Amino acid sequence: MPTDSPWRSRDFRTLFTATAFSQLGTNICYVAVPLIAVSALDASAGEVGLLATLSTVAFLLIGLPAGAWVDRMRHRRVLITADVVRAGLFASVPAAWALDALTLEQLYAVVLLNGCATVFFDVGSQSILPRLVGREGLVRANAAVVSLQAAGNVAGRGAGGGIVQLFTAPVAVIGVGVLYLASAVRLALPAAGRGRRSRRGADGVVPPGADGGRTASGGGLAAQIAEGLRHVLRNAELRALALTASLTNLGSQIVNTLLPVLFTRELGLSAGALGLYWAAGGAGILLGARCAHPVARRLGHGRTLGVAGLVMAPTALLVPLIDRGPWLWVAGAGWMLVTFKIGVDNVLGVSLRQRLTPDPLLGRMNATFRFMLTGAIAVGSAVAGLIGELAGLRVAMWVGAGCLTLAFLPVFLSPVRHRRELPQPCGPERPAAGPAKERATGAQSFLPEGSERAPRRRGPGAGITSSGPGTPVPPGVSRRTRPGEGAGK
Repeated sequence: MPTDSPWRSRDFRTLFTATAFSQLGTNICYVAVPLIAVSALDASAGEVGLLATLSTVAFLLIGLPAGAWVDRMRHRRVLITADVVRAGLFASVPAAWALDALTLEQLYAVVLLNGCATVFFDVGSQSILPRLVGREGLVRANAAVVSLQAAGNVAGRGAGGGIVQLFTAPVAVIGVGVLYLASAVRLALPAAGRGRRSRRGADGVVPPGADGGRTASGGGLAAQIAEGLRHVLRNAELRALALTASLTNLGSQIVNTLLPVLFTRELGLSAGALGLYWAAGGAGILLGARCAHPVARRLGHGRTLGVAGLVMAPTALLVPLIDRGPWLWVAGAGWMLVTFKIGVDNVLGVSLRQRLTPDPLLGRMNATFRFMLTGAIAVGSAVAGLIGELAGLRVAMWVGAGCLTLAFLPVFLSPVRHRRELPQPCGPERPAAGPAKERATGAQSFLPEGSERAPRRRGPGAGITSSGPGTPVPPGVSRRTRPGEGAGK
């Protein structure tokens, strides 16, 4: 196993397993919820667009403050709470359906509140990752996570379409709630049965005063949000990554929002066929994620991002040609190539932005990206519904394909394209454990004290004032690297 393998970290394995349950539930939900609206509640294209918009609008409403809040919170508790809330919300759907009381208004409320919980889960899981694996293991860790998400697309959306076809959509939603609950249990499991508590506290986070996940910057919530925005928007590389990803999300959401209507009403295809089409996209992301690291080693990280966009983004123009017969396969092949490029972007782009960001700003950086990226999804859902109602499904599909085709340009025209290697981490690295030992997971461990041996102190204040990724600098202690500094500045 490579020395920088994230699998040496027990905490990463815990997070990975919980995320697997969560992703599977999310992708079954992705198929089941719009099909409930279309088949059981006879929703129009505009109503399906509103449903998709509400599922992501939470990132626009609370995305930015969530980053500042997560920087102050105990990350494991954030993830567990988010999973429990999501499980409860989706359990209400089959219950209402069984009582013949399910309405579009309830679906709107469920997806809106689920989006709020997802904001905290996504920001928290991305912010904790560099502290679990060390920055030298980020590319491998992100490749594993993106591969997992892609596998969830294949398994979850494929299974979701099959379950809906066999048992109806409300029954499929029961599985969504069970999977979110399984994710929460997996995250809580390391603390179960541990009677001994230490200075790390119940969820393995050093309490305030030592670290506690507190931010290194002072000021109120608005000042902290502004600091995260400045860090992303003033850095040429981070800004380009954010714009490319936002355009990608805008285009893909316009397409995906209307696919259930297009498949079931215009083409007369089954829910299973829709699930398989989406699963093909997941397979593309999976292949892209697995190829990203080896290709980047040959071509360089930036050149890989640029070439992948230049070569594969135009294949999005095949997607609006979708029809019954051979054109279904042509459109599916185009979609798979587009998602291959997205898989490459997800691994290399996320790794680059994490390496360009100091630890105390990780939550706010991730929240700023989530605000822009998922905000683009919310806008795409609304635009899809509007264009679908006023100009028709095919016109909306061409608009989405156009956005996907042009999305690579911000990165291609930025300093990212010339980057051969990832930048040096923002702050000194903490030492990695030897081959026979687990990698130290630092202050943000998921595991309680006593479940693994604590790292040895190397001097006065060791583990408290270190600015490495495992132990963020406490309030009042400044770093040599200021927020916003990086190779793109």
